[in-house]
Amino acid sequence: MKSIAVFVCSMLFCIQSFAQKISVSFPDSLLSTPFSGSILIYLSKTSKEPRTASSLLDNSPCTRIDVKNVKPGELVMLKSGLTYPVPAQDLEQGEYTVQVVWDRNLGGQFIGQSPGNLYSSPRQIVLRREHQQSVKIVADKVIPAYTFKESEYTKELKVQSALLSAFHHTPCFVNAAIRLPKDYFTNPTRKYPVKFVIFGFTGNYHYLSGYPDPMEPIDTIPCIGVYLDGNCPLGHSVYANSDNNGPWSDALIKEFIPQLEKMYRCNGARFLHGHSSGGWSVLWLQTQYPDQFTACWSSSPDPVDFHSFIKVDLYAHENLFYDKDSTLRPLGTIAGRVPWIYLRNAYQIEAVIDRGEQMRSFDAVFGPKGPDSMPLRIVNLKTGEVDTAVFNHWKKYDITRYLTGNWDKIGGQLNGKIRITVGNQDNFLLNYPIRMMEAKMKPLKADIEFVYYPGDHFTVQTPQWIRDGNEFFEKRYIDWLKK
Repeated sequence: MKSIAVFVCSMLFCIQSFAQKISVSFPDSLLSTPFSGSILIYLSKTSKEPRTASSLLDNSPCTRIDVKNVKPGELVMLKSGLTYPVPAQDLEQGEYTVQVVWDRNLGGQFIGQSPGNLYSSPRQIVLRREHQQSVKIVADKVIPAYTFKESEYTKELKVQSALLSAFHHTPCFVNAAIRLPKDYFTNPTRKYPVKFVIFGFTGNYHYLSGYPDPMEPIDTIPCIGVYLDGNCPLGHSVYANSDNNGPWSDALIKEFIPQLEKMYRCNGARFLHGHSSGGWSVLWLQTQYPDQFTACWSSSPDPVDFHSFIKVDLYAHENLFYDKDSTLRPLGTIAGRVPWIYLRNAYQIEAVIDRGEQMRSFDAVFGPKGPDSMPLRIVNLKTGEVDTAVFNHWKKYDITRYLTGNWDKIGGQLNGKIRITVGNQDNFLLNYPIRMMEAKMKPLKADIEFVYYPGDHFTVQTPQWIRDGNEFFEKRYIDWLKK
């Protein structure tokens, strides 16, 4: 912990070293009560709306300061805070677009896009050390709540979870977009299988707001589509019970699904499909609750074997930031080869943007809760060393470890139910842990489909990929009907 403190202290800076004196405020017309929480300052030379830019793709400077009881109209001078990537006096000079967000943390995932947060309009600012000027930035807008427009075939289902609400001491919901098959209304006695689709990181079921078309069949089998996103304040819940996010698996299975099946004509067959974080979600649900689901198709899932967590062997306590030759470890690559973002950058930018982003999301799901009620970090942010005590908590979320350790008990319930696909050039190196899993499951004679396609994390989803997945589901459905 001492090294983390040293790192944090090294990131403290005085914004007045810019020469500009920057102050921020909000009017009582937006919020009539004092504000306590984090203020985020987003800077960008490329984005016209910095608060909405991807922290990993844009990789732009940002600053966070934490305040208490700031009254409406009160000016907050930005004298010090936590900044990325360098101290303010070392930032490249020139013209930036700047936005300020006051994070009220009302349940949304990404701070710059969370409903209820206050934010300023984008404005230009010139960073020059000799430029003596005062800059006042007023948060003049509120991020609006999401709205969902229903259509004939697309509905919204919001189920309040007593389990999650009790955990977080505030009302919590499991929400989804429901898509109905073409003959749902013309064939009122027919019941249908359900295809649960879980979006990956950044996905949102509101993408389907107003969608006019009926649900696509599973090959030739009409079905009800249920689109879940799993978004929560600390990132993506991946529908796993966790110390930080709460009982998401239990909420889905014990509360959401029973309500879904009361409201819609479901026949009891439940299929799972997801990509990326959604791929990890469906594989977790299928393996943890083998009798609840008929089959799952996990596409390019987040790391399923922590011997290869983005090619880092966490069991060997390998350094997360630096390879053995001291080169930086990539997080994202072009075609699995050329790095374009590094693990060190991701973890350090998320020391500033301290909730909702990808690496913090892993900490929230897999890790224990810290004394400040935030997830304990898997890594020392200064050195890249893995915290072995935190990793011991992570191990129960290693899906390969779970399967190999329990296959004699659960294999009979899972044989034939799992399909895992990935591109051979996955941008986030997710093909490596899948190959590890396959090698470890073969000696157990596990009936799991492992299929590797040309393409990366984004181009793997070809028409052939879709046809093959639907064929797998159709076969499993026929098997289910026979039983």
